[in-house]
Amino acid sequence: MEMERDKSEEQDHAHHTDLVHHGSTLQSEVDLSERDESNDDHHDDDQVDYSDCSKQQLAELVKEISKDDNFKKVDHILREIKPLFDDIREKERAEALMKFIASGGIEQDFDFKGDEADMIFDANFKLIKDRKAQFFKQQEENKHENYQKKLALLEKLRVLSDSEDTTDQFESYKEIQREWKAIGGVPGAHAKSLWANYHALTDRFYDNQSIYFELKELDRRKNLEAKLELCVRAENLADVDHIKDAIRELNELHHEFKHLGPVPKDDKEAVWQRFKLASDAVYARRDAYMQNLQQELHVNLESKATLSDEVQVFIDFRSDRIKEWNQKTKEILELQKKWEVIGGLPRAKAKDVNKKFWSAFKTFFNNKNAFFKRLDEEREQNLQLKNELVKKAIELKESNDWERTSNELKSLQQKWKDIGPVPEKLREKIFKEFKEACDHFFEHRRTQHDKVDNEQQENLKLKEEICTALENHAEAKTGSHEILRDLNARFGEIGFVPRKDINTIRTRYHQAVENFIDTIPGITEDEKERIVLETQLSDLRNDPMADRKIYQKEQVIRKKISKVENDIALWRNNLEFFGRSKNAEKFKDEFNEKIKEASDHLKQLKDQLKLLRTI
Repeated sequence: MEMERDKSEEQDHAHHTDLVHHGSTLQSEVDLSERDESNDDHHDDDQVDYSDCSKQQLAELVKEISKDDNFKKVDHILREIKPLFDDIREKERAEALMKFIASGGIEQDFDFKGDEADMIFDANFKLIKDRKAQFFKQQEENKHENYQKKLALLEKLRVLSDSEDTTDQFESYKEIQREWKAIGGVPGAHAKSLWANYHALTDRFYDNQSIYFELKELDRRKNLEAKLELCVRAENLADVDHIKDAIRELNELHHEFKHLGPVPKDDKEAVWQRFKLASDAVYARRDAYMQNLQQELHVNLESKATLSDEVQVFIDFRSDRIKEWNQKTKEILELQKKWEVIGGLPRAKAKDVNKKFWSAFKTFFNNKNAFFKRLDEEREQNLQLKNELVKKAIELKESNDWERTSNELKSLQQKWKDIGPVPEKLREKIFKEFKEACDHFFEHRRTQHDKVDNEQQENLKLKEEICTALENHAEAKTGSHEILRDLNARFGEIGFVPRKDINTIRTRYHQAVENFIDTIPGITEDEKERIVLETQLSDLRNDPMADRKIYQKEQVIRKKISKVENDIALWRNNLEFFGRSKNAEKFKDEFNEKIKEASDHLKQLKDQLKLLRTI
């Protein structure tokens, strides 16, 4: 019995030693895993250059990351973009202050509101801070809850380890072990003590439960198989192309390795060394990658520094010609393409080089925008002037005053040519409106002229037929008052003839009328003169200058009337002196004859004036 007890104690001591050695080794594994995770955190962030982003792009980026729960990544991005955004905002504030002071304000009254991008950035920046604070507050609360849970499990494990009842104790221990693994992190101040107490109680449990040694060994072999599988997975990471993916998966493997239970004592060191060797190989690849990356970044720095020098000449570029601005724009955009192809820069140098390049880039485009802004203002003024011309052309397009309107539209067209260009998007539209108004008038005028020409040609033909009829009657001596009145009325009803034929047809007509009148039987000179006058007056009705010619005719008749009246008055006055003369009777007869003829003529003139007034 004593020998069996000594043997049992020896086995328990060996078992205890195995657990203690496993605990110290596992603790070293934990320390290495935590060290590797910490080291990897520094290099796992993507090297992204945000310095060429606009203010709006930075605001949208903050809005996008405000939904991300990876606060380590979010913090890294904010450290990059917050200074860039603040720099842009400060420049805008300085420009606004300068304009405020230039417009008569004083700096103490200046209040910079910012734009929509500022509101988006600030709101989402605050949202990130609030979410982060809430997240870590919740994390701390969870850690305290986890701490209490693990304290409760330690108490269960302590009771289980000291219990003499061996029924289902190993399963109870495995349940505690599973719950312990499932519980998340605890406050850092309690982590090591919890871990030490857990493994101490685990050792005590195994020491006190020698009856379940065989089950314990079986469990350790299962743990060994699981850890060997993790070793294989870690070794396979050598074939993963993307080193960041390999590091991320390796951290997950370390977490699983740490929470697996103990393995057989003889395999413990070998399996750990195998896992560590596979891990070191991945870390070596990561270090080589970072070294090569730094070399590439240094080469990129030299290339971008050269481009930063080349772009400086664009700062002082000035021109009044669109073509030259467009040419320079192509050149600077080519430099931008070269810049974007090059890639990232060393973090310590990136800010200065980026600032030098993009400051010159932005200055050029600010100058270009100022030029086109002035150009747009001029084109807006031209647009207003041309809109006024369009309005006038539309008002004139329905006019029938062909000559005056034609001259006015031609004048508008010349003014249109003298005015400079309008905004491109409205150029075709406004020109179309102006052209349609002008074309409408000129097309209408052409159509009317064609119609008038046809009508006038037909009128000429009809008047020629009447002239022929008058001439035929005169030649045949078959004329009469009725025929003359009929032909004269028909001639007067006919409209205008072509301008080039007016004098010809009028001369022919008057001559035909005179010849016709001479053939009318028994016609007196007074009737003849009256008929000729009626014919002339009838012809005047259709003359384009009728009003002026009638007025002139009226003035001529009035002058004749005035002259005849003066002559009659003079002759009557002279008759009084003839009474004293020897030949008085003879002179009286002569003057009375003159007075009678003049009176008849005066009556004819007054009849003509009366006839003229009826027109």
